[in-house]
Amino acid sequence: MPVLTIGALMAGGLVLAQTAPAPKTSAQPPARPPAAQPATSGRTASGAEKLTAAEQALFTKSRPSTVRILQCPVNNCVEPDGIGTAFLIGEDGLALTAYHVIFQAKALSAQTADRKRYAVEVIGYDDQNDIALLRVNVPKGTPYLPVAAASPKVGDPVLAIGNGGGSFLTPKTGRLTALDTPSDRADFPSGTLELTAPLIPGDSGGPILNAKGEVTGVVSYISVKPSSVENLRDDPEITAYAVPVTAGAQRLADLKKGVKREAPVIGVGIDGNFALLTALPERLFAEASEKLGLGLGKVAGAFFTSVSANSPAERAGLRPLRYNADGDVTQGDLVTAIDGRRVVNFSDFQRIVRTNYQPGDTVTLKVLRAGKSIDVKMTLIGRSTVASR
Repeated sequence: MPVLTIGALMAGGLVLAQTAPAPKTSAQPPARPPAAQPATSGRTASGAEKLTAAEQALFTKSRPSTVRILQCPVNNCVEPDGIGTAFLIGEDGLALTAYHVIFQAKALSAQTADRKRYAVEVIGYDDQNDIALLRVNVPKGTPYLPVAAASPKVGDPVLAIGNGGGSFLTPKTGRLTALDTPSDRADFPSGTLELTAPLIPGDSGGPILNAKGEVTGVVSYISVKPSSVENLRDDPEITAYAVPVTAGAQRLADLKKGVKREAPVIGVGIDGNFALLTALPERLFAEASEKLGLGLGKVAGAFFTSVSANSPAERAGLRPLRYNADGDVTQGDLVTAIDGRRVVNFSDFQRIVRTNYQPGDTVTLKVLRAGKSIDVKMTLIGRSTVASR
């Protein structure tokens, strides 16, 4: 199998841009809550957030309405499978979070600011937009956050509250830098708010608050890029993204009605160093195939290195990329179109499926197999269905 290195990719004219998954939940609970932050601006030497007096007041008021989400039962939570964030939006215990925080969780509980735990029920979700509505069994009178009636504006200051890095309901501040941002990966939502708050794993599902203390978004994911070619690992540039919410939005109304919207899944993966080529541009495909010894020819398309059991891809007979001991390709399908829509790379394959189809739809793939073009029928299913098998 060819060995792909960052140096080889750069020598071939390819640009490396690493995008981190949505700030995923952490499996390690914090031992103690952090001390309250002083009401000053900037950061400490350790990188901890410092707040202005106004920000501190907003945080103090909003914190009791946020919770830590744990993937574990209420009465047995010594080692949770994951940790994220959610926030209450009504006196009936309704709460919003990111869908990936609760995805495939066997049990859920919520921990309020006073460290008490409560049972959690999933009311609705939208996988494609990474948002979910929960009901937390908190006592009557528990504070909740108002959802903004209008969308925010670029440049607005924001406050996020989350559980990143083993913390417990701590604040982070920043500004909105863009609205309706497109995602460069199919498994991340598009149409998001882009912001500068330094969010990290564990902050997912937390609220993005405006200066009035109103919710304008739900923390979803971050992108991580090297600050320079010479500095690939240290001091990366981190940009955070949040799913926008407004009080009158149809998305929120659907969740309250109990809508559970699955994202369609193909069931293919691209592993190891090959993951650096998920978004390989069409104009560089032939060059990369030759210089990196991939043996994929000159026609750009989506290749993959794994197929999930019982997935649409397996049922359709799609074949992952394989090499022999000499580095020659022994098998490997290249998907070049879906129902006539051109596919040029793995990310393109995922994006077209997730944004144009629903579970249950049947699509026709144009596939290059051993140099011949064939049509392959594939019926899509929901992502959770594949994950649970």
